[in-house]
Amino acid sequence: MATVEDLQKRVVELEKQLAAALQTKNAPHRDKIAQMSSEVVDSNPYSRLMALKRMGIVDNYERIRDFTVAVVGVGGVGSVTAEMLTRCGIGKLLLFDYDKVELANMNRLFYQPHQAGLSKVEAAERTLREINPDVEFEVYNYNITTVDNFQHFMDRIKNGGIGGSSPVDLVLSCVDNFEARMAINTACNELSQKWFESGVSENAVSGHIQFVIPGETSCFACAPPLVVATNTDEKTLKREGVCAASLPTTMGVVAGFLVQNVLKYLLGFGQVAYYLGYNALDDFFPTMAMKPNEECDDRHCRLRQKEHQAREAAKPKVEKAEVKEEEIVHDDNSWGISLVSETTAEELQAAEGDKPVLTQGVTVAYTKPAPKQEGDGDSTVKDSGKSLEELMKEMGNL
Repeated sequence: MATVEDLQKRVVELEKQLAAALQTKNAPHRDKIAQMSSEVVDSNPYSRLMALKRMGIVDNYERIRDFTVAVVGVGGVGSVTAEMLTRCGIGKLLLFDYDKVELANMNRLFYQPHQAGLSKVEAAERTLREINPDVEFEVYNYNITTVDNFQHFMDRIKNGGIGGSSPVDLVLSCVDNFEARMAINTACNELSQKWFESGVSENAVSGHIQFVIPGETSCFACAPPLVVATNTDEKTLKREGVCAASLPTTMGVVAGFLVQNVLKYLLGFGQVAYYLGYNALDDFFPTMAMKPNEECDDRHCRLRQKEHQAREAAKPKVEKAEVKEEEIVHDDNSWGISLVSETTAEELQAAEGDKPVLTQGVTVAYTKPAPKQEGDGDSTVKDSGKSLEELMKEMGNL
């Protein structure tokens, strides 16, 4: 009698066979897509990011093919991030991960049941090549935190760009543990490599992205989380049955924020967010910029800070010209007449009426006047019954 494990293996095998049959059936379709995507130009209806040019946001969106991005961690956020960059037509992607695809990963937006058992980087490469065959891929199935792998990881950041002799343009951290984040932080500080940190909290309804420029902004070690600061084993903090970043909607939102800012940085449009948070419960999107910690434990971070300060000091100082307000003088005002409002600020505020409660940064163009109360500002004059001649005579006697 077959066991449950045997049945599960049989199901996985059948799914793989079905996927292979579908790939064979769709081969002509894939060849057509490959021909359509062979060039990212305006004349190609399959061109990516064309809307950025049509809307006047960028002049040359085709430059996206000149850039290389390393994605560390192709799980919930990383797999969607890699897919978005592939669809955008990025030139080269380096993928790092050491996990395998499991049936429990099917809550992701990317993986498919027939890929169970494959390494995540292998499954990701297969899918991404189907989406855009123009992208160049390097995949590494190892843990970057080990000594040997860390050195190789640094080498690929330094020499993994297009052509194999230049550094990558950006590193994207999409990992789910502090140890890997610290490894990425250490490597990028030493190589002075700009990178984005991202994550989704255990409650699955909040997340963030953070742009790190070594020496200029706070690195991950400048303000470390509690488990790092106290040398606590993060494994003791994980709760049974809770999978961080397990909600597809939250992962899609965070990945969208991440890739949007990657595009802004690479193609030079808009303002790159130094820190952007997301709280789905309150629809709250906090933003801020954090300066580096002068006493950071990472010595390369402190070195990068000194280099940044030296560059800033070497820049030519621009003196701000003092603007003096010219006194308004009326040449024809020989009598020295001036206009002064007799209405106080309190009276003006009362005349405006009630203002609506608005969010920060939003103001009203005008307000409704306050409703007049009975007896307030009554300008009517009672009729005395006197004729016009009698009233003029009284005024003449004043």
